[in-house]
Amino acid sequence: MDIRFGTSGWRAVIADDFTFENVRKVINAICSSLKANSPETRQTIVIGHDSRFMGEKFSEFAAEIMSRKGFQVLFCTGPTPTPTISHAIRDRRAVGALNFTASHNPPEYQGIKFSTSDGAPALPEITRTIEELIRAGAESDDEAGGSVESYDPKEAYFADLRSKIRFDAIKAAKGRYAYDALWGTGRGYLNTLVADLGLEIETINDTRDVLFGGRSPEPSEEKLFELRELVVSKGLTLGLSTDGDADRFGLIDSDGTFITANKLIALLADYLIESRGWRLGLARSVATSHLIDRVAELHGVELHETPVGFKFIGELINDDKIALGGEESAGLSIRGHYPEKDGILACLLAAEAVAERKASLGEQLTELYKKTGKLESERIGVKLNADVAAKLKTKLSENPSEIGARKVSSINRMDGVKFMFENGSWMLMRPSGTEPMVRIYAEAEERSELDELLKAGKSYLLG
Repeated sequence: MDIRFGTSGWRAVIADDFTFENVRKVINAICSSLKANSPETRQTIVIGHDSRFMGEKFSEFAAEIMSRKGFQVLFCTGPTPTPTISHAIRDRRAVGALNFTASHNPPEYQGIKFSTSDGAPALPEITRTIEELIRAGAESDDEAGGSVESYDPKEAYFADLRSKIRFDAIKAAKGRYAYDALWGTGRGYLNTLVADLGLEIETINDTRDVLFGGRSPEPSEEKLFELRELVVSKGLTLGLSTDGDADRFGLIDSDGTFITANKLIALLADYLIESRGWRLGLARSVATSHLIDRVAELHGVELHETPVGFKFIGELINDDKIALGGEESAGLSIRGHYPEKDGILACLLAAEAVAERKASLGEQLTELYKKTGKLESERIGVKLNADVAAKLKTKLSENPSEIGARKVSSINRMDGVKFMFENGSWMLMRPSGTEPMVRIYAEAEERSELDELLKAGKSYLLG
């Protein structure tokens, strides 16, 4: 098979394409790439896994290969969140990390996320080199001096979060919380940090289940029905959730409303600029709500637009150009943090904002809309088969003057094709980098127009 890295590593179905033989090819290529860049340096690498089927076996296999190649392997004890591994890279000055995870994908998937020495997901130029090495069958020589050491990165990660989140404010507000771990790696992390404050937090779905309750471990509105029921029935302050590897977040407000990532990103951007006094820019992917653009305009700061994939936002964080960067797929990070999505950080920032402003997330959004106006956004998926793939290729190259009776004012091809309409609404089509489907994103000021845009986009793609 042709192994290719998407927006967040390589993912494939277990026992179909995700096999020990293919994992060996990927690990050998990564070893060759790392040695080519630093041939005379003894290199430390962090290796971890999430709670998926065979995660510990695949990661042990990778650790054995890399130790034979002379690497000093720090092998994470137990399922470990992706942001925790990102922090570990920097904390232990490693050359990078391998995390065996398929994030929010369905249970039959496994994957490998490769992060570089800055803690960020590997950029396209790096993953393209790795893909070329895989195709060439690259394998570096074995070397003496390699080792595998058990390593628990949790407490160092906790200490780092405590330096960035205003836990004193969260504690003083005496909120009551629920946390849906979705059978993922956030269990024992987010709930422990809140419980350590002496606050009530009820955790659900916090055992290991490699089938994730028969659904994808994605903190989306339809998946968080149990969390919503718990928040409403017990009158809790917030419902918190993270995905399979805890780099994505999901929030249920005190009234049971699901707070979308697009809305939370804008809200937290506004909160951080006000509370921290950061006069840096804000960043979003091309698929993310323009509500954050309005927040940037409100505060007089620069707005950065990036392709989909948090690695591009990560570069801006590394360069200290932004106060916050986020993606509609529920990923964000902030100034001084790591160039990687952190769902645990996002949930804690939401709790902090509620505590400091003494208002629910919904109430805060209402106040924000008074200054920025309201936008409605959503995405849908179309299964990517051969027929749809052929149509998409054609549509990506076309320059229509109108779609669904709406005049196109400009076209953005940064990632996929994004049609901007005369009234400020927009629609984007792009193939997913993690799943076999085409994503159609849209945004408008009214819900009715948003629904019409998504319908027109699907009709345009399939027509």
